[in-house]
Amino acid sequence: MSKAIHQHRINNDGLESQDGRIFVNQKTARITDLSGIRLLRCAVDTVRQLYRGRIKPAVLELFETSGMVELGKHHWHAGRIGRDSGYQFRLQNADLGIILLIKNFNVKETDHGPHLKIEVSPHTIENYTPEHLQTLLDSLAALVLDDFTQNQCAIHIALDVQGWTPPADTVARMQCRSKRVRDISGINSFDFAATASVYGNGETYMFGSAGGVQLAIYDKTKQARATDKLDFWRSLWSQAYSDFDTPMYDPEQSVWRIELRFHHSVVQQFAEGSVNLDTGEFINTTSFAEFAPHLDGLWSYGFDSFKLLEQKGVYDAAWSLFAADPHVQTGVDSLIDETEYKRYYKTASGFSGKNVELFMGNMISLLAREKVGAKKAFQRLQEWECWPVIKEHFENKGLTEKDVYNWIRDKLTERTVRWGVAV
Repeated sequence: MSKAIHQHRINNDGLESQDGRIFVNQKTARITDLSGIRLLRCAVDTVRQLYRGRIKPAVLELFETSGMVELGKHHWHAGRIGRDSGYQFRLQNADLGIILLIKNFNVKETDHGPHLKIEVSPHTIENYTPEHLQTLLDSLAALVLDDFTQNQCAIHIALDVQGWTPPADTVARMQCRSKRVRDISGINSFDFAATASVYGNGETYMFGSAGGVQLAIYDKTKQARATDKLDFWRSLWSQAYSDFDTPMYDPEQSVWRIELRFHHSVVQQFAEGSVNLDTGEFINTTSFAEFAPHLDGLWSYGFDSFKLLEQKGVYDAAWSLFAADPHVQTGVDSLIDETEYKRYYKTASGFSGKNVELFMGNMISLLAREKVGAKKAFQRLQEWECWPVIKEHFENKGLTEKDVYNWIRDKLTERTVRWGVAV
């Protein structure tokens, strides 16, 4: 992906300024005044904390009948969930703002393994400091698992703005690793699994895959109204004030959200590859509380991964603003100036590529037997932690992600024709 430069920023006096709202395109001398854009809030929208351990037998007994159960002095709605989630059972408490996903489908219930994921809602994140939230999550993990350990977290960061709407040609101007586009009408539900999508006639844009870094741009007002959460978000937006101590939020105007979603495997790569500049040590975090001081670094990385361009090689002025000005509200001091952020990639060069090819061949047999189609199979493969190694193996052979998908599709078709196994 080619490099791009940010536009120069000047103030109303024409002087260069880091917080100026007038942007000058160095190549065309075009001037863009962004003084009307209001940055209402930049904060964590979702936390998913993963744990390893052995499931307590008493916890599994909670799911013998669906309905209300009690765990840790809290009441939960218990039930089974679909295989797509990766887990077998769910405990949900909407008032607490917590969902417990229990029993990894790929690990025996009696084995020690990645058996728990705790999902936290925005209103719970808002009411806790990272440290106190982590204490709550760890206490819940101790109720579910024996010998639990933190197993990394997934994090979504959202910026809410007014006075800006995404340009109609956003997809064409967005520079990222994939440009496969899907157009779906409607905004009742969100599917963040594709690589580039447009929903509801330009009401939502989404780039990236669920198993990596993902960017979503959407009308948050409309989405909040559809999910009956508008009052909650309005209460937060109303807390934003300008330098002149006047409210920035206009309830008559839509709020647009720019959201970056980081899969737990990506957060793990940052934990293994990012270095403290003072000590030279890797940050090696495993929990949300530990990673919270590094969220500004994640935000900056996201705008290097997804570049909205005004023209080739030059950032759109608003994108320059969104990349530089927001600081993620966490309640803890940022360590962005003390850390060099870098993702650590395990490479395929450390072992024979035959391991990948043997796995892929066996995978085709299992997919055919379970009647899984190529599209779903490829999506799940991309979500798997080992996908970067598989992808690199095929890239070393000159093959793209599309080639991998076509290979899976063709092999499943061949299996059907030759062996009569329905797919």
